[in-house]
Amino acid sequence: MKAIILAAGRGSRMNELTEDIPKCLLEIGGKSLLSQQIESLRDAGINEIAVVTGYRRELLVDLGLVEFNNPRWAVTNMVSSLACAAKWLELEPCVVSYSDIFYDSTAVISLINDYSELAVTYDPNWLELWTSRFEDPLVDAETFRKDERNTIKEIGNKPNSIDEIEGQYMGLLRFTPSAWKKFVDIRSSLDSKTCDNLHMTGALQLLIEQGYKQIKAIPYYGKWAEFDSSNDFKIYS
Repeated sequence: MKAIILAAGRGSRMNELTEDIPKCLLEIGGKSLLSQQIESLRDAGINEIAVVTGYRRELLVDLGLVEFNNPRWAVTNMVSSLACAAKWLELEPCVVSYSDIFYDSTAVISLINDYSELAVTYDPNWLELWTSRFEDPLVDAETFRKDERNTIKEIGNKPNSIDEIEGQYMGLLRFTPSAWKKFVDIRSSLDSKTCDNLHMTGALQLLIEQGYKQIKAIPYYGKWAEFDSSNDFKIYS
């Protein structure tokens, strides 16, 4: 199995912290986010790792990773960046990781050991983490609902209450070629502007609304965090 790290964006909400470097090169505990991701992926047995570059790509090209480049990184969203790695996604299962998160190898192993077409890790204990980041956790949280078989029923919408949230999407998932084909079909049905702006949970929700029932929710109870803003960086530091 291979892994793809999505590192094309700047992370403008980090303010001056990403003025000169991509967000994935910010250091927590003496290690960059990217190096922590690579370590977790390799500890899980994945040695073929690619990075999708964009902003300040010159800082990421000499790290011993396969590079896929998104030249339109400034005007596109996460799914467009992932599409730049279609050459891998079309051929075999791939773990896909956002570049602004950290997690341990057990999260990756749980994805490797699952045989669903599309598997998504989530944090069942999300509320504690979100409460430390936001005065009102609902400000940034998204809906996440699943059925008794852990198939995702809803993801990525704006919640009205805590009851609509059974966990939080982490930005770590696994695609099979058949699942990627579904994403390709979704993108081909959209106009160019909507396609450019399509984010990952939005694409997953579109699949669900079209009757796709192959998105497996994989609970993760280990240590992890995401870095959406400079405030997150201060909290986790």
